[in-house]
Amino acid sequence: MQKLKVNDTVQILAGKDKGKQGKIRSINYKTNRVLVEGVNIVKKAIKPNQQNQQGGIVDMEKAVHISNVALLDPKSGKPTRVAIKTIDGKNTRVAAKSKAEIK
Repeated sequence: MQKLKVNDTVQILAGKDKGKQGKIRSINYKTNRVLVEGVNIVKKAIKPNQQNQQGGIVDMEKAVHISNVALLDPKSGKPTRVAIKTIDGKNTRVAAKSKAEIK
């Protein structure tokens, strides 16, 4: 069972966007990177093509390393680690600080 999932709300722990919060859009377990909406925005030069006739400079989100994000506790709203507990024979994610179950 994975500790982070798509649509989880996380907080950035390091880097230029430290302290910002957002939802996870995608996770790449091969490179250990997470794409969080509204975080790590960079400018990229785009060549003109069929979809974008003009080309130019575009703002886009880039992935952040998975170690630089922490899941937000459902009770307190603060960053917490995730523990995996067996409840009623099923593995569930639990916030380490408040012991609250994460949906």
